[in-house]
Amino acid sequence: MRNNPRICIIVLDSVGIGALPDAAEFGDSGTHTLGNIYEKVGELKLPNLYEMGLAHIENSRLPKPSTKPTASYGRMATVTKAKDTTSGHWEIAGLTMDPPFATFEKFPESLLTTWLEKAGRPAKWLGNYPASGTQIMDELGEEHMKTGAPIVYTSADSVFQVAAHEEIIPLEELYRLCAIAREILIGDNFVGRVIARPFLGKAGAFKRTENRRDYAVPPVGETLLDALEKHGQKTLGIGKIEDIFCNRGVTYVDHTTNNADGIGATIDALRGVNAEFLDATLIFTNLVDFDMHYGHRNDPVGYARALEYFDSQLPKILSALRPGDLLIITADHGCDPTTKGTDHTREYVPLLVYSENGKALDLGTRNSLADITATIYEKLGHGKWHIGESF
Repeated sequence: MRNNPRICIIVLDSVGIGALPDAAEFGDSGTHTLGNIYEKVGELKLPNLYEMGLAHIENSRLPKPSTKPTASYGRMATVTKAKDTTSGHWEIAGLTMDPPFATFEKFPESLLTTWLEKAGRPAKWLGNYPASGTQIMDELGEEHMKTGAPIVYTSADSVFQVAAHEEIIPLEELYRLCAIAREILIGDNFVGRVIARPFLGKAGAFKRTENRRDYAVPPVGETLLDALEKHGQKTLGIGKIEDIFCNRGVTYVDHTTNNADGIGATIDALRGVNAEFLDATLIFTNLVDFDMHYGHRNDPVGYARALEYFDSQLPKILSALRPGDLLIITADHGCDPTTKGTDHTREYVPLLVYSENGKALDLGTRNSLADITATIYEKLGHGKWHIGESF
């Protein structure tokens, strides 16, 4: 088992690389997460990603190094007409959606009333409009502490988010509320994720905690994770992967909550530090900080520093690979921190593919994120995936 080739997918959550042709339909014309951060901050010190080929990707708007790339490079479009985390990861895993998850400017009051009645609570809530997590805490946190009513908010993405102060609505109660919401958000109200957003502090100094919990739905069709399970191959989900796939097809879980821990867990898994994970064929990592801490908070400087930190750790990831291993670095959508809004943005995502003995090729513009699964499925000897094109 230990000598078999492994696949490692690292999703740099929200690191988009330019507006998709239909971006205007989503209000995202001109968005370019990487390019706009570079222009706003003035530089991006990413020597290792540049060496792999990041700046050679079409319309990267990044300074190209004089050396030839060491990895294959390209960009990928998203087939699913959406820009949310769940459908992005599902498409990476070979599953597209038509129609996509539902999105809302506000949720029907009848739905919220039913939700709270099922929870045995008064039909009183705060919010119910699109907002960022920090914005909604600042606007409604004090009233929430006075009334005890949960804060409900959404975004341009398919999410139903419930924020609560941990001293007002204890974590277990918040989690129960979210579990009930997940049960009733079906049919026309089918959203991708219900998210518990706990926070602490006092007015003017509220701060979200790392006790966030996501309530996803099982994938609506077969994914790469399901298929590998059928073939008797093991998978390791690092970060929020098991939440996104509702634990389906994920053999082992290392639920890290920030980039540093997620990168460290990935390196440890590749090095075989944890004996439990030694037989994992697929290591699937989500690095959430780009999106959660910087994209949604319109912080291009913080985003740049997070990218630079990942880049500084990339040599450790590469050195942990074995001959025959395949490393794929990509993203699930954009979240341009230089825009007026705080939502995800409809963008191409970068694609870097590295193996020790592999050729460095220009993979061009791929028509679907599912090309990743098509490639992995073929590499592992299982034949052709039903959608996507192997590179």
